[in-house]
Amino acid sequence: MTSKIASQEMKSLHFSPRNPAMTTGDKVVGAVSHTALTIWSLIVILPLLWTFMSSFKTSSEIFASPFALPSQWRFDNYIRAWSEAGIGSYFLNSVVVVGSALVIVMVLGAMCAYVLARYTFPGSKAIYYLMLAGLTFPIFLAMVPLFFIMRNIGLLNTLPGLILVYVGFALPFTVFFLFSFFKSLPHEITEAAALDGAGEWRTFFQVMLPMAKPGLASVAIFNFLGLWNQFLIPVAINAAGPRVLSQGLAAFAGQMGYAVDFGALFAAVTVTVVPVLIVYVIFQRQLQGSVSQGTSK
Repeated sequence: MTSKIASQEMKSLHFSPRNPAMTTGDKVVGAVSHTALTIWSLIVILPLLWTFMSSFKTSSEIFASPFALPSQWRFDNYIRAWSEAGIGSYFLNSVVVVGSALVIVMVLGAMCAYVLARYTFPGSKAIYYLMLAGLTFPIFLAMVPLFFIMRNIGLLNTLPGLILVYVGFALPFTVFFLFSFFKSLPHEITEAAALDGAGEWRTFFQVMLPMAKPGLASVAIFNFLGLWNQFLIPVAINAAGPRVLSQGLAAFAGQMGYAVDFGALFAAVTVTVVPVLIVYVIFQRQLQGSVSQGTSK
């Protein structure tokens, strides 16, 4: 009996389909792809490592041996950048502005995307296409009219005005990204919530919004990256107001003239980059898993 079972297993193994072997073209494509990705990774990573290493050097060390390790790790560069250059206050302003704008745009964008995706009413398609048109509008073309609008409403050179502008520019992308998530959710869930006595607001906040959490996480990361690194908008409408981090960093680099303290400058750059890296590392799984989910449905 055992021999019969063994012979049957051997036959099944013998006649089982085999995985096709990689052809020469597949190997060439794989080698080229891995080489290109390796080169691209080095192009991105090496400047970051060099900036981080230079933030612990003096200016003379940077010019004498730019690629060598610091002879002494000078943490006082970060102290000078944080206190003397005012990077600490700029950092706090950026956290307030970006955090407030992110919360507002996520709430408004989710509501708008939900209504456009789940309800049909006169003008819904036009509103959606106008939102898409906002994605194609270059920012620099809006700077002059935006300057006069903010001045007329009394929000020029203020942090609330900057928050309002950030929300306006991030809203079209948020609606576009979340539209497909809410569109793909089954209508049976909405009907079941209605049968349980849930109203429209309760259905949205307690049922539909948690189901779109992957999309919310992804669009929040994209918005954070875009708003944190924004430079043109603060320079245009907040030139004389409380500076955010991108403004402060540019002012710090320009005010020193020829006597640039490169150690403190690289320390300030590191302070600017580190929050972005931390946010991406924490939420990279949500980003990788939900982008394809939202765009394919």
